[in-house]
Amino acid sequence: MKNFSIKIMTVSFAIGYAMVLAAGAAPAPQSTMTNAIRSIFILPSDPREGRDPFFPDSIRPYKLAAAANPRAADVTSLVVKGFSGSMDRRLVIINNHTFAAGDEGDVITPAGRIHLSCIEIKTNSVVIEVGGQRHEVFYFDKP
Repeated sequence: MKNFSIKIMTVSFAIGYAMVLAAGAAPAPQSTMTNAIRSIFILPSDPREGRDPFFPDSIRPYKLAAAANPRAADVTSLVVKGFSGSMDRRLVIINNHTFAAGDEGDVITPAGRIHLSCIEIKTNSVVIEVGGQRHEVFYFDKP
């Protein structure tokens, strides 16, 4: 009797396993188009637009949104400290940050960080691009 129940269990397991394999044998056709959902987060600029659900009384998101907004950069605080390098590979030092032609980076000023691109290094000046506008900053040798 015990052998009979083991045989029945083995046969039913084999039938169940065969059904699972048969169901998985014909996979559904894959769609060539994917509709990925893109998540976009926008920082609220004031409390009416939204708040932090974990810290509802915090004003941090509004400060971050104000800092993220582009503002006109103050290029008058940019100072050319000097030039270095060879004549075929000139370097310029702007506010203690070294740039070559084509380099870009952040420079620390009293008004905050300014992201600039060094376009061209001339003999006594440098052409930079800040916020999409080009400026020429001259080197003044202090006595």
